[in-house]
Amino acid sequence: MFRFKRFTIDQDLCAMKVGMDGVMLGAWAQGGKRILDIGTGTGLIALMMAQRNLDSLVTAIDIDEGAVRQATKNVENSYFRHQIEVRHEAVQQHEGCYDAIVCNPPFFSDSLPAPDAQRNIARHTDTLSYAELMQAAYRLLDEDGVLSVVVPFDYKKRMEDEATFVGFFPQRILGLRTVAQKPAKRYFLSFVKHPVERQSMIITLGDEEYNALTKDFYL
Repeated sequence: MFRFKRFTIDQDLCAMKVGMDGVMLGAWAQGGKRILDIGTGTGLIALMMAQRNLDSLVTAIDIDEGAVRQATKNVENSYFRHQIEVRHEAVQQHEGCYDAIVCNPPFFSDSLPAPDAQRNIARHTDTLSYAELMQAAYRLLDEDGVLSVVVPFDYKKRMEDEATFVGFFPQRILGLRTVAQKPAKRYFLSFVKHPVERQSMIITLGDEEYNALTKDFYL
């Protein structure tokens, strides 16, 4: 059980756990009035986006039945239940138009599958490759909308290449390192459909910038 300032995440039914990636993406990603959370897992990012965008409608989708049950439970027990719809659906078949799309995607494409089926779906790209994610996001995103994702440092170029291939342009890049003396372990990337001046920064877990981003969520 994880308690945030305005909602609680119960993970009893789901193998997808609350982690730094999801918290940071939910705190950093640009929102809008129509938001899509791809691969919602526990529903954490959908709940954070709803909290940050109180006039928004958030659609949270996942292909895993256990995740959908867990996310539905967490949403129903929250203050934001009237803002969020949880669906058991693959993004490749999803229809709609959104101002903002967020995704903490599966990212292991070259490693051995995990023994647990749910964990394997959450961590490996077999069910949603970077190319499929970018194609779907470009199709579903409004012309002035923003796609926000998180990737490990060694998958950053692969994600950027797939985004460029479908017609996206980089908007913001945030690197997150665990300690100041080491390189970033995670990158948070946002893309839009038209050329813009790219903004880049690197922060450290627990520093002033990190705390400013997440202070509205942690107890």
